[in-house]
Amino acid sequence: MANIYQYQSANVRRTWLMFVVFFVVFAALGYAISMAYGSWDYLVFAMIFSVVYSFISYYSSADIALTLARAKPVTKAESPMLYNIVENLSITAGLPMPKLYITPEMQINAFATGRDPQHAAVAVTEGALERLDKTELQGVLAHELSHVGNRDILVSTVAAILAGIIALIADVFLRSLMWGGFGGRGGNNNNGEAQEIFFIVAIVLSILAPIGTMLIQLAISRRREALADASGVLLTRYPEGLISALEKIAQDTTPMRSAKDSTAHMWLDTPFKGKGTSWWHKMFMTHPPIEERIRALQEMGGIAQ
Repeated sequence: MANIYQYQSANVRRTWLMFVVFFVVFAALGYAISMAYGSWDYLVFAMIFSVVYSFISYYSSADIALTLARAKPVTKAESPMLYNIVENLSITAGLPMPKLYITPEMQINAFATGRDPQHAAVAVTEGALERLDKTELQGVLAHELSHVGNRDILVSTVAAILAGIIALIADVFLRSLMWGGFGGRGGNNNNGEAQEIFFIVAIVLSILAPIGTMLIQLAISRRREALADASGVLLTRYPEGLISALEKIAQDTTPMRSAKDSTAHMWLDTPFKGKGTSWWHKMFMTHPPIEERIRALQEMGGIAQ
């Protein structure tokens, strides 16, 4: 299992490298706009607004996600196998027992949510419970509990905060141009020329930065999914379970009625499947291709392809 630890470490390093890029883009955009206007007011406002909004969303994210998925709580008496699997995996992982939910969807899928392990919830679809065997379900649930243990809700929230700040700064700046943003700049000719250069740089960055940060945010999401695959295998010590589940998921074309862009990144695999899946969702996938995930798991477990 040494290669699994190496895979985990590589994914963690790449995630933090992406956060460094986030901060570089944020600093460049904020500096360019501030120099163009000669004021830090825009930057301060955008930061305060985005952080407050994201802070509120962070604490209510679990309830929102469960409501959008139409998830219903389930007890041990109602689903003893599900409860026992999660309980055993939680003990192995050293995590508190999360609340369990079932969603009325026939697509094979699951997700974990909650701001920390003490407030975690795991939801699985009816399709997963009906169409996965015990070892496959163990692999799926180990993956979801790994999201809890790896604090992926926190990671995705920080990424959303940074992307939100950058998008808001860019939007405020571009809208300000429509209201005479180029006027009212005093100072000597040298200062005026410098501000014009910063305005051009700020415009270019305001157009490109939100697109770039969205792609970085998607890349972080894909990295965390790959990391959860590896961590889940460490929990079960049986990669074949998750591999088999992913193979079934790859063949599953059942659409999900409650699929939403805002919660797509939380599911085990993209919920946008079946006829009618838009080119937009195919282009901006929040998950690595299942074929890549299966291949990585096979390599971790030393399984011949």
